[in-house]
Amino acid sequence: MLEKIKETAEFLKSKGIINPEAGIVLGTGLGGLTSKINIISEIDYHDIPSFPVSTVDGHAGKLIYGDFGGKKIVAMKGRFHFYEGYSTSQIAFPIRVMKYLGIKWLFLSNAAGGVNPGFRIGDIMIITDHINLLPNPLIGKNDDRIGTRFPDMSEAYDRSLIDRATEIAEKNNIRICKGVYLGTTGPTFETPAEYKYFRTIGADSVGMSTVTEVIVARHIGLPCFAVSIITDLGVEGKIEYTTHEIVQREAEKAENRMTIIMTELISSL
Repeated sequence: MLEKIKETAEFLKSKGIINPEAGIVLGTGLGGLTSKINIISEIDYHDIPSFPVSTVDGHAGKLIYGDFGGKKIVAMKGRFHFYEGYSTSQIAFPIRVMKYLGIKWLFLSNAAGGVNPGFRIGDIMIITDHINLLPNPLIGKNDDRIGTRFPDMSEAYDRSLIDRATEIAEKNNIRICKGVYLGTTGPTFETPAEYKYFRTIGADSVGMSTVTEVIVARHIGLPCFAVSIITDLGVEGKIEYTTHEIVQREAEKAENRMTIIMTELISSL
């Protein structure tokens, strides 16, 4: 695997992606953040060796390199999901590549359903921990050159970044919540019984991404910061018919507030 990672990283370096300080993964309906990036280069996933290809509406499928928050960053405008037919190892491959491009921090966003009864549609939830109900991407033979066989996950989401983001939100009068994100396979939205179960086992939000990327990031030593945009509610008495289009629309409404937090947070690194 390491050889394939290095091959892809060298290809991207040859296209001008040199020494980015941070990596960003943008979820459903959140690709508009890239309008705030001073873009130096943009490459379709189709053209990147060994990269999967996004197949979901709202995931443009482009790797963007440029200036954001006063730092050089590389951003994934669109990610990959288990329900698209990719293995969790394939989903996480770009995270490993970004590490070998030189990033020191990983920032992620997603659209999620809220199962905490205190949440409202449009809330920004800073992820403090997660519950993984997807196959673990580290299953299989471990390459010790990449990371340890048994990575610690006691601080999957960097506490210092969470504290900084909280201060930024308060300064800008942005309402935030904090909580545990649960990652499931999708592509179906959850049943009322599943929402209730997820809340019972400790989740505050539920989605179909992010946990795989964070597990691999921690395996290779990258600190992570992640947010969920609450686009629908899985709370008894508040559950309504949900579509992918509704999720995209609600995510886009909250995008500007999320962008303020991400910009100032990355600028503070």
